[in-house]
Amino acid sequence: MSSTVKVDIRQLPHGEGLALPAYQSADAAGLDLLAAVPEGTPLILGPGKHAMVPTGLAIALPPGFEAQVRPRSGLAAKHGVTVLNSPGTIDADYRGEISVILINHGEAAFAIRRGERIAQMVIAPVVQAQLVPVVSLPDTDRGSGGFGSTGR
Repeated sequence: MSSTVKVDIRQLPHGEGLALPAYQSADAAGLDLLAAVPEGTPLILGPGKHAMVPTGLAIALPPGFEAQVRPRSGLAAKHGVTVLNSPGTIDADYRGEISVILINHGEAAFAIRRGERIAQMVIAPVVQAQLVPVVSLPDTDRGSGGFGSTGR
């Protein structure tokens, strides 16, 4: 079961003419974000390099929601290009442009062209924690076992 939430979106001047983010299937969780780089001037991402890619969009999330910027699996699988700070978080009170930090883990340079789908944005509810200082924590079977402590 899915529900909807209203999100105001503003297309910035350098994003004009690009399609708004869209779900690519009826049950998709993420809206595809497009690169708003200049027409005819792709951003070349060399191997091992990263860059902040503009989307030409700003949004107004309602209180109690966030937007997560996540990689597109096709870019990662085919080219080694992914979102560096994955998932990136857009807070409900942020009104600036959405940018995507992409990194090229592949062996070849990758050209990011205007209108190319570069990431996906997932709108999600937020739960804020109320931290309660205590002297000790309740015991569990795992205890303080860290990385790899529950298996391979």
